[in-house]
Amino acid sequence: MQDSPDPSDEHKNDSTAAGASRSDDAQYGEDVSDTPMRLAPKSPREAIQPERVPEPPPRSRHARNPVVVFLNFMLTFAVLSVIALGGMLYWGKVTFDSTGPLTKETAVVVSPGSGLEAISNLLARNDVIEQPWVFMGGVQLYKNASKLKAGEYLFPAGISMNGVMNMLVEGKAIQHAITIPEGWTSAQIVERVKNDPVLLGDLNEVPAEGALLPETYAFTRGTTRKEMIERMRVAQDKALAEIWQRRSEGLPVKTPEELVTLASIVEKETGKADERPRVAGVFVNRLNKNWRLESDPTILYGLYGGDAWTRARTIRKSEKDAPNRYNTYQIRGLPPGPIANPGRKAMEAVANPSRTKDMFFVADGTGGHLFAETIQQHNRNVSRWREVERNRQEEAKSAEEAEAAEAAKAAKDATEAEVDDLAGSAPPKTANGMISPAAKPEGGAE
Repeated sequence: MQDSPDPSDEHKNDSTAAGASRSDDAQYGEDVSDTPMRLAPKSPREAIQPERVPEPPPRSRHARNPVVVFLNFMLTFAVLSVIALGGMLYWGKVTFDSTGPLTKETAVVVSPGSGLEAISNLLARNDVIEQPWVFMGGVQLYKNASKLKAGEYLFPAGISMNGVMNMLVEGKAIQHAITIPEGWTSAQIVERVKNDPVLLGDLNEVPAEGALLPETYAFTRGTTRKEMIERMRVAQDKALAEIWQRRSEGLPVKTPEELVTLASIVEKETGKADERPRVAGVFVNRLNKNWRLESDPTILYGLYGGDAWTRARTIRKSEKDAPNRYNTYQIRGLPPGPIANPGRKAMEAVANPSRTKDMFFVADGTGGHLFAETIQQHNRNVSRWREVERNRQEEAKSAEEAEAAEAAKAAKDATEAEVDDLAGSAPPKTANGMISPAAKPEGGAE
């Protein structure tokens, strides 16, 4: 049996042939190194064999490391978190600055001591904001959580969360007011403060007379009555200190308390601001000459105390002659204390009174006064005042009589009208006074 040709023999033959060829080239002087090597032709069997595909490179050992895998995960998570946080912050900022849900002006009371969460929930319940957590986050980012102030706030329609925060931080609460008239006693002031419906708390004591400054005071809901009285006390101390520093030289008042006492008398003697310095000048002249002040309001205060200005002011001669600690018709100099709480203008009038020689004054019937330097001038002024009083009494009497006559005429007219109505409803009569048959009811007896 014939052996098959060995492929290795073929390969050897090809190699031998190739070597012989190269030897021949070298023999004939050709440069073998510069000639590209020719590929040996493949056998038919080799030609149909597929070429081997190269294997992929081996995976890096570092890529398979668990630490690397974890770090890749964390980096990806961090990037996504930053993107999500940025988007959330942008949305929160837009929501915080956007128009709110409030459709109409609304008042909300923030109680003292309320925290950020309580305030946020309160605003949400009143439809001022929609997302309490957005409001809390915005306030925290602006570092205003501890700056929100209590009070009664009037939020306009459509206000943003940013606007709400600014109102609470600036304390732009609704301002209420209480007015204390000049010349009121401390008892009257305390009564008004007690009756104010907005103020809170109780008052158990009445401050000393002259210790409070009559003014109009603004306050927010949540203010207590004690705080309001204390504000009046502080305002009086401050005003009195300033006025005392600007007082004229040579005044017969030696202390700020004496200034308040004299100012309270001036306050009760005249309600006209332009007269106060002149009335104060009269009292200063009297004190300098050691005369009695002879002020009617001091009698009333000595009789009734803090209720003096809520009673009738008619003073009898017996009351003028009756001694009491405040009766300046009986004592010389100033009374033991103020008879009211004077206003700033009255205290300024005493600190800088008019420089006149006036020693007397009396009412002129128009709300003002007539001033005089001598007793003769004063008596004439008193006579004029009494004439005015008589005329007033006569006018009042005439008015009362006219009113009574008018009332009598009206009653008479009403009576006559009633008689006419009764006559019109009576049955008609004949000439001899008998009831007309036509007016008799059916079945009635004659």
